[in-house]
Amino acid sequence: MAGYIDLRGHQVFSYEWPHDGEAVVLLHGGLSQTSHWDAQVLPAVEDTFNTFGYDRTGHGFTGDRNDSFHFDFQTNEAIEYLEDVVKEPAHLIGYSDGANIALMVAIKRPDLVKSIVSIAANYHHSGIHPLPDFDGNIAQEDRDEYAITSPDAPHTLDEKIKKMNAIWKLEPDIAQSDLATIQCPVLVMAGDDDVVRHEHTIDLFERIPLGQLAIVPGTSHGLVKEKPAIVQALIAEFLSDLSYPVTRMPIKRTNPEV
Repeated sequence: MAGYIDLRGHQVFSYEWPHDGEAVVLLHGGLSQTSHWDAQVLPAVEDTFNTFGYDRTGHGFTGDRNDSFHFDFQTNEAIEYLEDVVKEPAHLIGYSDGANIALMVAIKRPDLVKSIVSIAANYHHSGIHPLPDFDGNIAQEDRDEYAITSPDAPHTLDEKIKKMNAIWKLEPDIAQSDLATIQCPVLVMAGDDDVVRHEHTIDLFERIPLGQLAIVPGTSHGLVKEKPAIVQALIAEFLSDLSYPVTRMPIKRTNPEV
């Protein structure tokens, strides 16, 4: 099911793949939309979980508003969606900016989050390799898609890209001490040739008390499309058992039973 919903006075494009299981919410990447990646993730959850997704304000089929690309705005919007649409604590699966938002929701409203799959997150803007400045070149197919999907005027695509690139130089800015307050299980996932620095990904994993780490070989920041079967298997395995990992030779973890 897909269509517009009223989310506290704003028309937001929302998806639901109904099931009688627990709730999962898909959070897409920046300058993207749900339909760009749902097919790569859904096979891991759609037969087990009641799955939701939505195009954030200014993305996909959802129109823009002032300051909508800032992470605080997007985090508050995610909280509103969880409260008003999902109406129960959920497992969050976020990609790139969507993963950053999932982490911020867990910090701000831990009561709404059961677990997180964090794919290619950078909790701080310094955690990525330098990106080239936007030069105005946009593939015609991207312009055509934007003209069809977005309720905003076609020329606003350039404006949004410039705005988002400026924000990415300053945000996100999640305090390391706040990461340590996340008490739900978190799977931290990234590509082995990701734009997110390896040391940043590992630092994120190590700061989250119930973190698990997966580096997907032979992939970049686009790991969900490059190795979807591996990503799906990791998601499904993680969500199938959220108990504290018991290993034979723990270093970071403490396993009194072993």
